[in-house]
Amino acid sequence: MWRGCRRLWLAHSPPARLPRPPPAAAGSCPVGPCGRRAYAPPAERKRFYQNVSISQGEGGFEINLDHRKLKTPQAKLFTVPSEALAIAVATEWDSQKDTIKFYTMHLTTLCNTALDNPTQRNKTQLIRAAVKFLETDTVCYRVEEPPALAELQKNEWDPVVSWAEKRYNVTIGSSTSILGPNIPASTKETFVSHLASYNMWALQGIEFVITQLKSLILSMSLIDRHITVEKAVLLSRLEEEYQIRRWGNVEWAHDYDLCELRARTAAGTLFVHLCSESSTVKHKLLQD
Repeated sequence: MWRGCRRLWLAHSPPARLPRPPPAAAGSCPVGPCGRRAYAPPAERKRFYQNVSISQGEGGFEINLDHRKLKTPQAKLFTVPSEALAIAVATEWDSQKDTIKFYTMHLTTLCNTALDNPTQRNKTQLIRAAVKFLETDTVCYRVEEPPALAELQKNEWDPVVSWAEKRYNVTIGSSTSILGPNIPASTKETFVSHLASYNMWALQGIEFVITQLKSLILSMSLIDRHITVEKAVLLSRLEEEYQIRRWGNVEWAHDYDLCELRARTAAGTLFVHLCSESSTVKHKLLQD
């Protein structure tokens, strides 16, 4: 119901002129049940290492900070399943300058969550949580007024919904009711079966992307490479962008939010693909 109320408010009211403060961890942490963050890492820390490298151990690929092996917040050995993912994480650590900005290290945070599983959820629970987003999916909620926004939603969202219906052979639809669309049980079960084909690590990334876009449909369109990160973010912010064009932009605040959302969405999508990567990368990163 809150989504419907929000849409009614957006349709008839100008956006708030006060910018939203940046989140404590810039949204880099996956969100657990009931909106709790899986981790809330410190904002910054002085860089304590010179070199970053990767090595292969018994459990997978490890990250080395000088001669020390990286550990998770629960003191587990930081080990990832693919060399490509290890290289990407090592790049995050190597790109830090005088201070370590943990809130920019989305891949590292996702790996920590996958390794420590702080919410103690199993694969079935992760899948059910992802599919539950269908009930409040951004692209399924439509407005009737103003007509310009209603037409914009139809033109921009309908093609993505139609693609998903054909891709997964399901019925999704849309609704202007505050109760949202009536998603058939068969549709939900189809998505449950599809998501079951992903491993636990990839599912962590999928849920992360869904929480950024507030849409299972946009997330799967992105992960399936049907749309780009930029397009997915734009579609998820369609109403906000409409209001900005109508009422004007709050200088720096909207641009900051947009860049952060793109970064988080891109990181989550890359994480899913790298966790599904079966081939190994031959060249090591950061070798002299």
